[in-house]
Amino acid sequence: MTAALDGHPRRAIIIVLDGVGIGEAPDADSYGDRGSNTLGNLARAVGGMNLPNLERAGLGNIAPLEGVARQATPSGAWGIMVPHSAGKDSTTGHWEIAGVQLERPFPTYPHGFPSSIVEEFTSRTGRSVIGNITGSGTAIIDRFGEEHQRTGKWILYTSADSVFQVAAHEETISLEELYAACEDARRMLVAPDDVSRVIARPFLGRPGSYTRTRNRRDFSIAPPRQTLLDSLAAVGIAREGVGKVDDLFAGRAIGSRHTANNAEGIEAIRGWLKSRKSGLLFANLVDFDQQFGHRNDVPGFYEALREFDAALPSFLSALREDDLLFITADHGNDPTTPSTDHARECVPVLALGPKVDAVTIGRRTTFSDLGATIADWFSVPFVGAGTSFLRTILAQ
Repeated sequence: MTAALDGHPRRAIIIVLDGVGIGEAPDADSYGDRGSNTLGNLARAVGGMNLPNLERAGLGNIAPLEGVARQATPSGAWGIMVPHSAGKDSTTGHWEIAGVQLERPFPTYPHGFPSSIVEEFTSRTGRSVIGNITGSGTAIIDRFGEEHQRTGKWILYTSADSVFQVAAHEETISLEELYAACEDARRMLVAPDDVSRVIARPFLGRPGSYTRTRNRRDFSIAPPRQTLLDSLAAVGIAREGVGKVDDLFAGRAIGSRHTANNAEGIEAIRGWLKSRKSGLLFANLVDFDQQFGHRNDVPGFYEALREFDAALPSFLSALREDDLLFITADHGNDPTTPSTDHARECVPVLALGPKVDAVTIGRRTTFSDLGATIADWFSVPFVGAGTSFLRTILAQ
């Protein structure tokens, strides 16, 4: 089955700017995130943002942003989405977009994993662990890398996210063994210790100059219910990802081109727009969060936004008559606050395309409204959460 409008194939594109929130959610205080406002605080910190293409699309219509003017007639529709699911991580945000809402957040381990988990992992893999602390991956590897190479023990660590991360030097432990160990961890980490992702973190180099390689792999928990992707797959509509999207859905109903940075992700989006005749592209641009939000790097975060803004016209010029392009986020990660963690924030949503009217989408009560809208666009039966706003944004 090919989705069509007046006999023409349809396409939809979701671009998730990872961590680019636009103001605290109503329950932000319960997450320790009062005052977080990734875009708003960033705009003030840099003395006003220069994002002309996002400005024309209606970004300044969503909320006051220093330097980003409100448009009388923007080139698309604009709105804001409030998180409904418990939690503030990428898996939770992407699942909610796809129609799956969670009533409890994934577990985190700010003091390391309990001995029972460590002992079972050691028993399953035949290797002991060192570390078992919370921290930055690069710092953890610098601290424990030499001991790891000397002893052959796994480096185990976590972060503020719900992750079980296992690092190993590729010349000390093979990638195959590392991946197998992470698969063992994924199988053993069940409720109440059902962490969102198990991550293999291979590295190379020597003490004092270790570097993580591109052979990272994520082993995610599978969504507990049918997602937008499952609904599209059931009727034969093509689905492709850019970035870590397939990992976030445990590879179910989507494959993905993994990218090293936003620049590669932007090129992959351009390639899809030029070559695919129909279907859904679900893209994640991770640098905002991974490289800059977690490191409180205000200049870097802003420069990444400027680079995305510069790329936006190339996306828009490649849109066909029956295309819908959505720009949104999965959570916040305010680089101006003392925290280096994700922030419980609302997210922006911009809708663009030849058939999109310059209207407000309003304040949506869940990210799932976006997934419902895309299902509506493809005329696909959808059992997930959310209410479509398709009729609102289509020009009459």
